[in-house]
Amino acid sequence: MQNLLQTISTRAYVSVPLKEAIQSCFEVVETQKGDKILLENSRASHLWFIEKGALHTYYHHNGKPITSWFYTENQFVTAWYSFYAQKPSFEEVECLEACVLYRISYSNYQKLIANFPAFGNFARLLAEEMLAFLDEFSKGWSFLSAKEKYQLLKQSFPQLELRVKLGLIASFLGVTQETLSRIRAQK
Repeated sequence: MQNLLQTISTRAYVSVPLKEAIQSCFEVVETQKGDKILLENSRASHLWFIEKGALHTYYHHNGKPITSWFYTENQFVTAWYSFYAQKPSFEEVECLEACVLYRISYSNYQKLIANFPAFGNFARLLAEEMLAFLDEFSKGWSFLSAKEKYQLLKQSFPQLELRVKLGLIASFLGVTQETLSRIRAQK
């Protein structure tokens, strides 16, 4: 819980009453590798904070799973569109390792926003950061070569290759595993 509180406090002041409310609204969940915390066509009813572990979001295209992003310690994860719009998700969220997560329901998230202006500020900043990141990422990603995409991924997640299957990284980069192997050999 300390990492969660620390991460929130980097964006907003956490008073004692807010700290107590956060502690009562977030619940710890331990998962195993391969567990899915959100299924396609389900509504993302929780926002998750990663205490320990790695997850990815993915969707299906022509029956094939395509990784859309990776998440590791001290990050929040959900199917963002589904969580904010409260509509069915086109993505799934899967644990790539055994994880220790904290989750808050959408309704409790909204209650904290309504009852604590500082938490409302945190929620706004989190949404702005995700929107800015996704906008920048989506506009620049298309113009990068596979090698440049791989280098950006390594920069964003230095230890990811040691933690997840290379097939998932290849899927994220939009290349085959063979192409990824060639890129990795060019170090």
